[in-house]
Amino acid sequence: MHFHIKLFGAAIGFAILTGCASVPMDAPNEDAALKTFSAPPADQAGLYIYRDSFAGQGLKKSVTVDGKFIGETANRVYFYRLISPGTHTLGTESEFSDNVIKLVAVAGKNYYVRQSIKFGVFVGGASLEVVPEAVGQAHLQKCELAVSQ
Repeated sequence: MHFHIKLFGAAIGFAILTGCASVPMDAPNEDAALKTFSAPPADQAGLYIYRDSFAGQGLKKSVTVDGKFIGETANRVYFYRLISPGTHTLGTESEFSDNVIKLVAVAGKNYYVRQSIKFGVFVGGASLEVVPEAVGQAHLQKCELAVSQ
């Protein structure tokens, strides 16, 4: 009986981590325009935050920039924001507390930040990492623009 409980628990956990979550999506023309990866205005930086991981497809994870809620991610979605030059704190909801990274933005440049989902004790955790431009742009071709807050 104990084995069946563990098996049932594992099956539920797997379903949660691999099911599909959905978030509100932006207009397709906005998505297409942002995928040209044009330079941002000379006095600002562009920030793409995306998620393209297979794990945790049933989970939505919030992302923040400088403590302000941007939205919740699902698999193969991204957010775009214009940010001021300087140091910014990017955060994502994780299992026990938010995971944060620092980004030093330079005006006129785009930045690409990938959110990854990892297995946790009770639910999946999340982390963020800045990726090179070519990597971010390739990953974003498979993602769609989500509505940000």
